[in-house]
Amino acid sequence: MSYKTDIEIAREAQKRPIQEIGAKLGIGSDDLLPYGHDKAKVSQSFINSVQKNENGKLILVTAINPTPAGEGKTTTTVGLGDGLNRIGKKAAICIREASLGPNFGMKGGAAGGGYAQVVPMEDMNLHFTGDFHAITSAHSLLSAMIDNHIYWGNSLEIDVRRVQWRRVVDMNDRALRQITASLGGVANGFPREAGFDITVASEVMAILCLAKDLEDLQKRLGDMIVAYRRDRTPVFCRDIKADGAMTVLLKDAMQPNLVQTLENNPAFVHGGPFANIAHGCNSVIATTTALKIADYVVTEAGFGADLGAEKFLNIKCRKAGLAPSAVVVVATVRAMKMNGGVAKADLGDENVDAVKAGCANLGRHIENVKSFGVPVVVGINHFVTDTDAEVQAVKDYVAEQGAEAVLSRHWELGSEGSAPLAEKVVEVIEKGEANFAPIYPDEMPLADKINTICQKIYRADGAVMDKKILDQLKLWEEQGYGNLPVCMAKTQYSFSTDPGQRGAPTGFDIPVREVRLSAGAGFVVAVCGEIMTMPGLPRVPSAENIHLNADGQIEGLF
Repeated sequence: MSYKTDIEIAREAQKRPIQEIGAKLGIGSDDLLPYGHDKAKVSQSFINSVQKNENGKLILVTAINPTPAGEGKTTTTVGLGDGLNRIGKKAAICIREASLGPNFGMKGGAAGGGYAQVVPMEDMNLHFTGDFHAITSAHSLLSAMIDNHIYWGNSLEIDVRRVQWRRVVDMNDRALRQITASLGGVANGFPREAGFDITVASEVMAILCLAKDLEDLQKRLGDMIVAYRRDRTPVFCRDIKADGAMTVLLKDAMQPNLVQTLENNPAFVHGGPFANIAHGCNSVIATTTALKIADYVVTEAGFGADLGAEKFLNIKCRKAGLAPSAVVVVATVRAMKMNGGVAKADLGDENVDAVKAGCANLGRHIENVKSFGVPVVVGINHFVTDTDAEVQAVKDYVAEQGAEAVLSRHWELGSEGSAPLAEKVVEVIEKGEANFAPIYPDEMPLADKINTICQKIYRADGAVMDKKILDQLKLWEEQGYGNLPVCMAKTQYSFSTDPGQRGAPTGFDIPVREVRLSAGAGFVVAVCGEIMTMPGLPRVPSAENIHLNADGQIEGLF
């Protein structure tokens, strides 16, 4: 049986005018700033007007460690939101925007799949409403102003060897990881080593996604440390006097984007930090606004629960005062088989023993999420090749872990297929058993926070940090940054730093290569193993297959 591609399904969507979608949540047309007919930004005045409303229930969707077999976390997020609306609940979805880099690389888009998608799919996976371009521009403005300050006399006495601010571009481009800037003689400034990260790793992106409003945004931008003097004292963005102009560039980008699912249910798509190199959650302003106008809000955190959920719970919830009522951990039978040692080419063959062998990865994620005091439901994202015996093996395993697994067929059937998962999630929430708390306190030393995550979440023996890193963490504590949470930059494919080590490994260490202070965003980044903050393109990038057809329609996006 042949199935339509995601883009074919999205192209056939019966979209409603965005004003109708806003009306479902009580957003008047005057409070929507349309970008065409099917997407709009929500005004700050409307956001301010609903702040006294009671919060709805927050549901986090996370997953096992990703495999080439596919898990479908965003697809399940969208499907669950549609399913909640189908069973009569007033629900909204909050997901991240897609980065151009992975769209043209190999990860693909971020709008769901099958009959559980957010539309317009092509727009969302390309330029959308220009938020990422605004972030890149604001970041680049600061880069230019730092070098310009040094060129015109350097009155702040910046040590050009200690400029911390790297440049960004929203593309996977390994050639830019390390560069030499300002070559070409006196007219071009003082040559120095520099480099690029991808836009989604920018501290400006993290700040946009954590700021409460424009005033908070400008304060956080001003708090960013961009360089150090020879005496090691920090130079802040506000010292460069760039924070005001950056805020102006980000004014519209701060407003959440409203779009719709294939079933015309409301979805906020806003912000997009990567979860393996940043904190991996959509914006605080989108999530908190949705909670004020919907009874249930379904959001996702990137990659597996060891990265996305850990950062959502330890960073975003801590900073924004949020507390999820339930967490859905997404798994697939195919991924269980791959974790159990089955090659990708053989995933279509029934192999119950491999499913059972691969469930250890799922079990560890369930245990980890429960350690935050939040009830867990496992969503089995259905593939047409799954057999009843394989599905039952996952259900039996999850039951042994003290949770329940529900088969969800949203990819194939939309909300009809996800209604059972929605009913189970509501049932769990109504029991009122959530007692959320982060796994480490603010006052814990930074090195201990890193070790706590490595030991409690990854199950490593510990983090390996040399004296230089430990001394750096101590210095930041002395400077008043010791109460910040930590953001782990690590491979998404394994609990360890070895992407080939699937399952639930033990007996390993987590090598911390460097630490970075994101003083404006409000966290310390620990870069672990071989992870890169500027990805590269694969041997055959998706871009080779993306084109316009004879009708002017986009082909090749997925």
